[in-house]
Amino acid sequence: MQRFMITDSSDVVRKVGKRILSELDFLVSEASNASEALSRCQAELPEYMIVDSGMDGALELISAIRTMEGGKEVKIYYCVIEADLKKLMMGKRAGATDFLLKPFDRKILTAVFGNRAIAA
Repeated sequence: MQRFMITDSSDVVRKVGKRILSELDFLVSEASNASEALSRCQAELPEYMIVDSGMDGALELISAIRTMEGGKEVKIYYCVIEADLKKLMMGKRAGATDFLLKPFDRKILTAVFGNRAIAA
């Protein structure tokens, strides 16, 4: 089972995401801030991450993960509220693999990650 971490300051976003991704056969953990996410990643890196762009320290978290052993293999999805090119480029420069628009729902998460859990 592949590990997936949702890093978002919103309890609701984390709970909804966790429920959907768990149903897609991911082992899902949550972090409410960048510091908590970094600590969890130092203990065990997930294969996938969603990092909320509105969270303090989001870009620094992505950069820090990329410097860890095995950190370059983590698929990091930078979650943005709108397709703001400047914000998207900042995420890409920090090391984001791809982007998700927020709010996400079952349809979006299934489309993006549904076949990835099975492929592992």
